[in-house]
Amino acid sequence: MDINKKKYKIGEKLGIKIEKIVFGGEGLGRIDGFTIFVPMSVPGDVLEIEIISVKKSYARGLITKIIKPGKNRIDDISKVSFEDFDGCDFGMLKYEKQLEYKNEMLKEVLEKIGEINIENIELESIIGSDIKTNYRNKTAEPVFKKDGKIMTGFYSKKSHDTFSASESLLKSKIAEDIINKFLKEINSFSGTKNEFKVYNEITNTGFLKHVIVRNNEKNEVMLIITVSKKSQYKQLVKVLEKLYEENESLKSVYISVKKEANNVILGEETRHLLGNEYLEEEIEEIRFKIYPDSFFQINKSQAIKLYDKAIEFLGESVHKTVIDAFSGTGTIAMALSSKVKKAIGIESVESSVIAANQTAEENNIKNVEFIKGKVERVLPDVLKKEGNSVEAIIFDPPRRGIDEKALKSSVKNKIPKIVYISCNPSTFARDCKLLMENGYTLKKVSAVDMFPQVNHIEIVGLLERK
Repeated sequence: MDINKKKYKIGEKLGIKIEKIVFGGEGLGRIDGFTIFVPMSVPGDVLEIEIISVKKSYARGLITKIIKPGKNRIDDISKVSFEDFDGCDFGMLKYEKQLEYKNEMLKEVLEKIGEINIENIELESIIGSDIKTNYRNKTAEPVFKKDGKIMTGFYSKKSHDTFSASESLLKSKIAEDIINKFLKEINSFSGTKNEFKVYNEITNTGFLKHVIVRNNEKNEVMLIITVSKKSQYKQLVKVLEKLYEENESLKSVYISVKKEANNVILGEETRHLLGNEYLEEEIEEIRFKIYPDSFFQINKSQAIKLYDKAIEFLGESVHKTVIDAFSGTGTIAMALSSKVKKAIGIESVESSVIAANQTAEENNIKNVEFIKGKVERVLPDVLKKEGNSVEAIIFDPPRRGIDEKALKSSVKNKIPKIVYISCNPSTFARDCKLLMENGYTLKKVSAVDMFPQVNHIEIVGLLERK
């Protein structure tokens, strides 16, 4: 392998044919037996690539030219980079093939990380999306300056370099409209003494950091501007007041002041400025309140399919208690309420718990309870209190998966069923492996394409105690 490492140099251009797509969405090809990963490539592509990194057993290259496109590549072969596709690492694939490759990647992860024999489980076909583009009801974009103009966009892959795509594939049209109007107002100060300063994370100077837009199915919009300090605060307030007055769709406006240096977008102090404090969205005839930091699935139509599948896996629990761990604004717990004796939600974000309780009260749902706290801390106490009445736990954790303490609480209390919803196949497979080593059987897995055009998928699995 060391010989191969010396053979290829950064900046060298090579010809390669792509064999397959691997987990993470990159294409894989080989030259003289040496593996090279190529982002934005499609099986069957014949490419010219430029080597950008070389490791002991593999290299990585970027497409410089498509010599012959694979049959599953979209028709427009002028687009070759991550930036060309608005940061969508599956945008180069025809949609039906996106689904096919996501299914294959899921199988690979279950087998390699979870050591799961997929022949022994019911692995359902991925549930596709009717809406392929502009489906996101939340977008958060960093602010940057290019050629004297303030813009928003995305971070390039594996870097903090920013870019702005010519075509928006993911964010909603109403979000794009509001962001463009905001940028127009902000840029009207360019060249004056009141010109807005853009935050620079290297020098820790500047003012504007992020623009966040949330919208509901009615195209009502919440706008949140994250800033680094208060130096141009009053000036920004005037801009937002003008925007609010001139746009009927803009229903809620916040400014978030963020001083700490970390990867969290919202700041330590988020101030409600104009309009309502929340947006409302409806699922299963239940109206949910969404605040700036509330978790709510970014693709509502697919979220409904996901929750329906989770409830289907759960089955009948009319006389039992079900726990919704990582409950967010309480969507699953309340959707379950008519099918169970009692639903208990556990969530660490205070505003989400407040919103969930308000939603339950306003919708006259009596058999739900929401508890604030981290799942690994609260779940053992809830299980001890509820005793044998708990029929199932629905886990819907963040990408890092479920804390081992929470998993072991489920094992210790011999919970009959676990329905696991995940946005990360790797941690899903890891956690399922632990549960399977401790008396559970993985019965069913179904994937839902919550995120068309990117390699991510949402998974729901059913585990039953042996």
